[in-house]
Amino acid sequence: MKTKSMIGFAVSLSLAMVATPSQAGNTAKDLDAKTAMIVKRDFRDKGIAKATRVNQDELQAACSKYVDKLPKKLKAKLEAKEAEAIKWPADGKFMGDWKAGEKLAQSGKGMTWKDKAEDPRGGNCYNCHQLSSTEIAYGTIGPSLLHFGKERGYGEDIQRYAYARIYNAKAGNACANMPRFGHMGILTEDQMKDLVALLLDPESPVNK
Repeated sequence: MKTKSMIGFAVSLSLAMVATPSQAGNTAKDLDAKTAMIVKRDFRDKGIAKATRVNQDELQAACSKYVDKLPKKLKAKLEAKEAEAIKWPADGKFMGDWKAGEKLAQSGKGMTWKDKAEDPRGGNCYNCHQLSSTEIAYGTIGPSLLHFGKERGYGEDIQRYAYARIYNAKAGNACANMPRFGHMGILTEDQMKDLVALLLDPESPVNK
């Protein structure tokens, strides 16, 4: 999910509602400055949820500026930068426990102001993807992952690919909707391995 996009939409809508005729000629730069001012004014730290979460990094700012349609050279540059930052498992293994991965996929807990920093976080995978054929509640923002391993194979190459996508999907698609679970410290290395196992263990419900 793109928090930055939702915030930008909400702020832009509020600006449009209160706009006066003299504001109609404002440049995009003027509106960006006003948006930043409103965000700074209205967002506050609460628990572990810090106002700095709305600050965009280079990649997010570029996707916002070009409305997710980046120039080819910039897209390639940003994706390469994200790929270089991927931290691979220290033990060289990409697979964990698919049963733990299924629990992660079902859980959307964590990172709200009510949570503690040490609380385990979920992956919330079903919010965007179909995974198991027996699960009737799932989102369609992302592609179906049903039979992910069954259709692609279970080798180390696809394990590495899956791990990279979970760690940082934007390394392959700069403006992807998928969160950067590893890059942003949302999930631990072991949790990401468990999700890889959910996708690629032949015994996982994903591959049944």
